[in-house]
Amino acid sequence: MAILVGCSANPSQGKIPPANMDKDTLSLFVEDNTLYLSGVLTSQLPSQLKSVLTEHPNVTDVVLVDVPGSTDQLAVMEAARMLRYLEMKTHIAQTGYVLSGGVDLFLGGVERTIGAGAGVGVHSWRDTQDWGDEVNLNDPVHASYLNFYLEMGVPERFYWFTLDAAPAERVYFLSPEEIYDYQLVTD
Repeated sequence: MAILVGCSANPSQGKIPPANMDKDTLSLFVEDNTLYLSGVLTSQLPSQLKSVLTEHPNVTDVVLVDVPGSTDQLAVMEAARMLRYLEMKTHIAQTGYVLSGGVDLFLGGVERTIGAGAGVGVHSWRDTQDWGDEVNLNDPVHASYLNFYLEMGVPERFYWFTLDAAPAERVYFLSPEEIYDYQLVTD
């Protein structure tokens, strides 16, 4: 379920909408040329983004407020590619956070910035059968991730780092140095 709301506050004054209280519900909030996004990313994400961006063609920036992860990695990659195709800029809100698939959505921005105090968290993936760090390094499943990161201008070593940084049930928060080293930001 997506919630789309509007408001008249001026984002240039540094105001962002309140964080989504129900982290399982994706909240999409448009103000001027900015789309604010908060909540869990699901298989509905590409269609939700397409709907909002069709209704608000002036949007140029996507601000990720609090994104605790995703339930469908392929949908997240599709949505990130859509943001890239539309030449959107992405930003993680000051003191906000993106975890897991939220990081991948963030990478879709042609320009990527992170607010002071924001968190970027990664971990290994897990599907119904396997843990990402236990799959043979030559397994083709890794190729979709590696190709995605290369498309987004992020070195493939970032993918291997995420597999080792933390197991799927935990999160590792990157340091500012790691964020720059892995080219997650563009400034």
